[in-house]
Amino acid sequence: MAGGLGHVERAAHPPDRTQAILEATKHVAGLLKAAGHPFALAGSVAAYAHGVPASFQHDTDFAITREDSEAITRDLEKAGIQVRVPPEDWLIKARSHGEEIDLIFELARHPVTHELLDRAQTLPVDSVRMPVLAPTDLVASLLAAFSEHHCDFGPVLPIARALREKIDWELLREESEGAPMAEAFLFLLERLNIIDARSGPAAGPREEAP
Repeated sequence: MAGGLGHVERAAHPPDRTQAILEATKHVAGLLKAAGHPFALAGSVAAYAHGVPASFQHDTDFAITREDSEAITRDLEKAGIQVRVPPEDWLIKARSHGEEIDLIFELARHPVTHELLDRAQTLPVDSVRMPVLAPTDLVASLLAAFSEHHCDFGPVLPIARALREKIDWELLREESEGAPMAEAFLFLLERLNIIDARSGPAAGPREEAP
């Protein structure tokens, strides 16, 4: 039976990688919606749902709560979705249409909460409507993922540029204080005139010209 499912999976795999990721996203989102599980689309596919040109990474990300992870695993497996628990303790992984699906209950070490999911916006993803992380929450999750071991600004820059008018930048500045990589990215956005430079006392003292 497993071999038969594998054959169907390969046969249904679209030739275009972007479309394959979208089909996998719609498939899993449809199952989560049907089962009544709270969730929100995250990552590069969420950015696409908000209007950013498609530039998908390696998989589709869904934000879920840790408390729902076991029930979600059972429901996906009942629907014929292959699910596995990786060594990392902050997500479960699934496969659909030959593509990886990450179901994440910690976004950059921050637990996914019902408050976060409640702020999600329902948007169409290739004609299927689903909850998508709000723009500020989406970019916050991307900034929080920056570290000295992962500081590739390239994929995040076009997202910040495209969504700049929908994002609470002051809130992100507050949340990023003390995080050097996130602060550096925000400074880069200022220098590129994507966002306004911070003004007022929080910007720090300015030296007077002699």
